[in-house]
Amino acid sequence: MATNLMTNHDSLFIGGDWVAPATRERIEVVSPWSEDVIATVPSGSREDVDRAVAAARRALDVGPWPSMSLAERVAILKRLRELLVERSEELAQLITAEMGCPITQSRNIQVVNPIGILDAYLETAETYPFRTVRRSANGQALITRAPVGVVAAVVPWNVPASLTAQKIVPALLAGCTVVLKPAPETPLDAYFLARLLSEAGLPPGVVNVVPADREVSEYLVSHPGVNKVTFTGSSVAGRRIAEVSAHDLRRVTLELGGKSAAIILDDADMDAAVSALRIGSFRNSGQVCSLKTRLLVPSQLEDEFLDRLGAMIDTMPVGDPRDPATQIGPLVSARQRQRVEGYIASGIAEGARLVRGGGRPSGLDKGWFVEPTVFTGVDPDATIAQEEIFGPVVSVIPYQNEDEAIAIANNSDYGLNGSVFTTDIERGLRVAGRMQTGTVELNGNPAGFRAPMGGVKQSGIGREFGPEGIDAYIELKSIGIPKELADSLQ
Repeated sequence: MATNLMTNHDSLFIGGDWVAPATRERIEVVSPWSEDVIATVPSGSREDVDRAVAAARRALDVGPWPSMSLAERVAILKRLRELLVERSEELAQLITAEMGCPITQSRNIQVVNPIGILDAYLETAETYPFRTVRRSANGQALITRAPVGVVAAVVPWNVPASLTAQKIVPALLAGCTVVLKPAPETPLDAYFLARLLSEAGLPPGVVNVVPADREVSEYLVSHPGVNKVTFTGSSVAGRRIAEVSAHDLRRVTLELGGKSAAIILDDADMDAAVSALRIGSFRNSGQVCSLKTRLLVPSQLEDEFLDRLGAMIDTMPVGDPRDPATQIGPLVSARQRQRVEGYIASGIAEGARLVRGGGRPSGLDKGWFVEPTVFTGVDPDATIAQEEIFGPVVSVIPYQNEDEAIAIANNSDYGLNGSVFTTDIERGLRVAGRMQTGTVELNGNPAGFRAPMGGVKQSGIGREFGPEGIDAYIELKSIGIPKELADSLQ
């Protein structure tokens, strides 16, 4: 199934077939490195969304997918996993080309993570309680967990294959059908995945792919044929999705923005902490919602921390994302670079001290690059400490004691992620427990793909991964049953 990675696509994947779009509108995929158009795809219309939702509905109502056994669905997803492994280098190159992620990170994160997500959900499904019996003093019930229905999955551009897997794998395990709407910046990996799903044996209409602009995307998430919306992206867009979904009481899972804090306690291993921030604060050129962009350090250790952080950044080459040595690539678009540069200007205007970066790297005349940037002397209420920048920009904020550190960390509208660095594990757990965030990484240790992931406050609604991730695609039903039947089912 060899394909040309950088190719123009003339069709949409609807109902298991490659079909002509309803309009001639196109989306241009532009290389963040060369600034050249590398491919085009159809820009889906409302009519295309109607066709995709109808195909998903047919697959749900009369297709074989929901009536398949769990083992049969698992077998198809295992075949998808095999294909992802076989084609991993091709997918890595594709993601680097369309959104500029350094190729080493594409290989080790952008492609490895979808496979890990598949593995974790397949393991979780083995013990997931699709049917259980509950007893009480006044009756017995068979509790069934059925698919919630047609799912609109809207994914962003920053880690597109991972976030697609994060949404469609639990939906498929639950028996749902899906309309996938990739970001206009990164539609190529969605086409790639559609071909793999078809080869893996997924029945027609179970997953449909329609790239679209914002107006058509809103039409999708408000479509009366959609039962559930799952979205990862900005808090602004998430609030709008929640608003339009509320009209029809449509279920939503929203994983939104972050402004996560790393609390470096006074007993932390400073070398280990700074080393963890290489990935924890700067991976994907700063374009990850869970990155730690507020770095809280004891005031007496601030200078030492800045020296070590600067030395670490010195070992992170900026440049061609196709070069395996590159650790900081271009931002995804000219608009994104303009946004990040606006925040840097805001930090300077509000009195923060720029101690590193802040400009465009010399010698790189093409590509949407921003230097790794470090501010200090940042007021915890400053714009750069409160708003999500989504670029390689961090704020170092000193504190006087543990209580102040926690207060600064919680001084945010967001609550997606965070970290604590300490050599005293019990102390670290105590501090983690006081942080108002959905996930905390202790000494840089990730929670993994079987732990529930999601945000509090403006960082979202619901959880992904683990059994909680499958719960999001389930409709519960209680069936009152005779005692004799309850006895036979247990």
